[in-house]
Amino acid sequence: MESSDTMGYFPFFIDIKGKKCIIVGGGNVAARKIEKLLPFEPDITVIAPEISDDITSLNGIKIIKRKFRDEDIDSAFFVISASDDEQLNAHIFKLCRKKNILVNTVDDLDKCGFIFPAVVHKNDITVGISTSGKSPIFASYLRMKTENMIDEKCLETIEILGKFREKIKREISSEAVRKKAFEKILKMCIESKNLPDDIQIFNMIEEIKKSKFY
Repeated sequence: MESSDTMGYFPFFIDIKGKKCIIVGGGNVAARKIEKLLPFEPDITVIAPEISDDITSLNGIKIIKRKFRDEDIDSAFFVISASDDEQLNAHIFKLCRKKNILVNTVDDLDKCGFIFPAVVHKNDITVGISTSGKSPIFASYLRMKTENMIDEKCLETIEILGKFREKIKREISSEAVRKKAFEKILKMCIESKNLPDDIQIFNMIEEIKKSKFY
């Protein structure tokens, strides 16, 4: 079934560590957004006349207890407008658009330059799930299903693949053969009861290098 709407949201994975994030609003909604962002270490400043205990108890954020000023978003990488004042939210959205700053207006998809996915984050695995704002509850359901799929063996498999990635790239010049090597390591990890050790993987790489495929 084709959708009549054009989806313009592309799922980029952007490094926001140390990037300036302004959150306007100090209530529970703002607190939930902050909790999602904190593991990724942006430079968060919360601005609102009243700020909830849930926010003040969080570490690693700056708090400014006053009304929003237009200059607050200067040099911001992204802005989250989580105020309960619709006029203020609309003003912030227009201001951000004018300054080409990414903005998310909570619960107002028409005033969002980016949206929050339901996020699964385990070690080096990050999965973002979105329904384009149509059903956050279903996105959360898919998040839980995905989270349950990623067990300890998955995390260890990622470590193994990452450990040998540079060796394979360095020693195997053919892209097709490199892909075959990664596929064989992945198959060994998934299908074996016990994960392969370094010697087994090293021997497998040497066999591929000597094979007719190389």
